[in-house]
Amino acid sequence: MMNKLFARWFKRNFSNPQSIILALLLIAGFLAIYFMGEILMPFLVAAVIAYLLEWAVSALVKKSIPRLVSVVTVFISFCTVSLAIIIGIIPLLGHQVELLFIDLPNMAASIQSKLLELPEKYPELVTKEQLELVINQLGSGLANVGDLLVSISLASFKNIVTILIYMILVPLLVFFFLKDKTPILQWLGRWVPSERELSMRVWNEVDIQIGNYVRGKVVEIFIIGVASYISFVFFGLNYAVLLGVLVGLSVLVPYIGATLVTIPVALVGIIQFGVGDTFLYLMVTYFVIQALDGNVLVPLLFSETNNLHPVAIIAAVLFFGGVWGFWGVFFAIPLATLVVAVIEAFSETKSIELPD
Repeated sequence: MMNKLFARWFKRNFSNPQSIILALLLIAGFLAIYFMGEILMPFLVAAVIAYLLEWAVSALVKKSIPRLVSVVTVFISFCTVSLAIIIGIIPLLGHQVELLFIDLPNMAASIQSKLLELPEKYPELVTKEQLELVINQLGSGLANVGDLLVSISLASFKNIVTILIYMILVPLLVFFFLKDKTPILQWLGRWVPSERELSMRVWNEVDIQIGNYVRGKVVEIFIIGVASYISFVFFGLNYAVLLGVLVGLSVLVPYIGATLVTIPVALVGIIQFGVGDTFLYLMVTYFVIQALDGNVLVPLLFSETNNLHPVAIIAAVLFFGGVWGFWGVFFAIPLATLVVAVIEAFSETKSIELPD
């Protein structure tokens, strides 16, 4: 019975040879990245960056600028922006993280003092025993944060070596991927079966979605991060750069990111300003930025991308983030779009089910 069911399912979904080719290509790509992702990471990062920069190169080529000149122009611009971020923003972020680590004991003491006032103000809601349990849990959590920072500092040498390798190797790979795009794709095409029309159609559909999504996401990160930073500076909030970057990067993880990043913003604000007008205005401004992002900016930037159900988006973030880390989270929605396109392609190529 099971053999018949499997045979009918296989005949219905894979009777078309191109369906089998598409399935094999997807499986091979997934397995290669899953098992060899760490080894191939510089190549994967360079390929992703080159893919993101290709739209700028193509735009210059359409204006009758030779491809080599376009590649050099885009590559120099990319290196300039990257160096500006490395030299200007990253040291400032590191300094604020260091200040945060130094201020953690004072912040913990401030939180503890505020918590100790709760049983006196609201004895019917909070007891002293419950409060002591919460304080002990917070203390253990801060100890874990300290241990984590110490372990990161011990592994800093290895991280520095890795960063240096990436700073040299990845830009070189990006340049050659852009410069020699056509011969590289032709060489890869020799290893792919000739009957790949279905695979190419799926890729062309997803390519448009990925391009629109990534460009829109980069713009969204920049706008939300800058708007949050300006708001935090206006209110004089501590760690404005660090929190602004966190708020900007939080848009990478729909729904979950905005919820999680609210916690550090609220904690820093309530410790610095207390429960008063300044804290209230800060949080109102923060939530206005989040509301404008979800109701104005996202529909404007992603109007041409496929709409996915929130459950599908969260599932994609959790799955692809768990498999591929940061890049899995970044490309979760395009990858979910790929899954949808593949399912639709398979449904279109199903043969008429034959009777037994």
